[in-house]
Amino acid sequence: MPDGHAVLSVLNGMESEARMRLWVIFGSAVALAVLVGVLARLHPPGSLKLAAGPDGGAYAAVAQDYAAILARDNVQLEILDTAGSVENAELMNAGEVDAAFLQGGIRVDPNKAEAIGAVFFEPVIFLVNEGADIPRNPALWSGLRINSGEPGSGTAAAFRDFEKAVGLSEADNRHLSIPYADAAAALLAGDLDIAVYVAPIEAPYLKAAYEEPGLRVMALDHVQAISRRLEYATVVTVPAGGMSLAPVLPPRPVELIAIEARLVVRPDLHPALINRLTMAAIELHSTRGIIADPGAFPNLEGAGMTVSNTARQLILDGPSTWHDWLPYWVAAQINRVLLLLLPFFFIVVPLIRLVPLAYAYAMRWRVWQHYPEIRDIEEELANNPDVKKLSEMQAHLNDLDERLATLRLPAAYRQGQYDARLHVELVQKRIAELQQHSEA
Repeated sequence: MPDGHAVLSVLNGMESEARMRLWVIFGSAVALAVLVGVLARLHPPGSLKLAAGPDGGAYAAVAQDYAAILARDNVQLEILDTAGSVENAELMNAGEVDAAFLQGGIRVDPNKAEAIGAVFFEPVIFLVNEGADIPRNPALWSGLRINSGEPGSGTAAAFRDFEKAVGLSEADNRHLSIPYADAAAALLAGDLDIAVYVAPIEAPYLKAAYEEPGLRVMALDHVQAISRRLEYATVVTVPAGGMSLAPVLPPRPVELIAIEARLVVRPDLHPALINRLTMAAIELHSTRGIIADPGAFPNLEGAGMTVSNTARQLILDGPSTWHDWLPYWVAAQINRVLLLLLPFFFIVVPLIRLVPLAYAYAMRWRVWQHYPEIRDIEEELANNPDVKKLSEMQAHLNDLDERLATLRLPAAYRQGQYDARLHVELVQKRIAELQQHSEA
């Protein structure tokens, strides 16, 4: 049958093993908590809100294409119908949307929005009746009924700038706000002289207007000079038949003033969502078009505002190799991942490694804390204490030895306990010798 010391040794060993298990579990829990925290910060929201334009308009149609692409990654795009770019800018400034389409020239608070880039051309198209006798020099327009955009739309804002560029005042002509889809019918009915469109050349309502017999696209004189007076405008050439082949519109190549539409986002939008929007923009707008060469969009030059660093890197360098084998939301912010994990590797891991050292120190300290008492007794022995004082010291050492003997320490730390008891025993022997010498 095992003696008490053997049983105590086994129990202490089991206790030590249990403590080590607890420390391993604790360290693993800390590491897991840090990892969960990192992933929580990295994982993007599952939806975002985009300010587009009027229902049935060009911006709304493009927004639907974005929604289909984002849905591949389970990101829901909530499309908000608006009056157009001016209202979109107001929504961005108010922080009520995450992203928006903005026509070139529409200003937004630089602290509230950053650009992903310019994404497509929006020519300024003047549609008139086939036989209309309207001067090709817009500086000569007077007394005309012009459908120049609804309030809050980019068309209205652009046409105000156009009037200033050519030297017209708002009072020189009569301005109407007929919806794009109804403007062609108003022209044919004689209720309008000019219908102004600022939109992608393939916009649904423009395609319908091109097919109306009796309408034509008006080619302006001095387009280059006018565009120079609009800091955000450029000139594009539409080839013959570029708008429609039946009827052929325009019947010959024509130069049009064009504005570059921008996709903008909140500066604090999650980087992974900016990544997805940028990748969608590259997929949708980088192809060859009637008035755009392959790779012309998205671009950074036409943004006219601060460009998101995330978008800039993707547009200039393309997706990194990380995109091939990591989830998009991790690959999209790999630098951020490293920054978040650095504290883990340089702070948490060393701290976890310090846990066993701290535990070892605590176990040894349970023995070390008794040494000051032994030292005090040794110092008193040097002062030639009397018999009564020697008896008190011996009793103190007996109590100290009992306390050391009852310490429950893991086997790995018992050597210090044994050494301390040996030290006590040596002092006890010296006291016993002094006591014998005194009695003699």
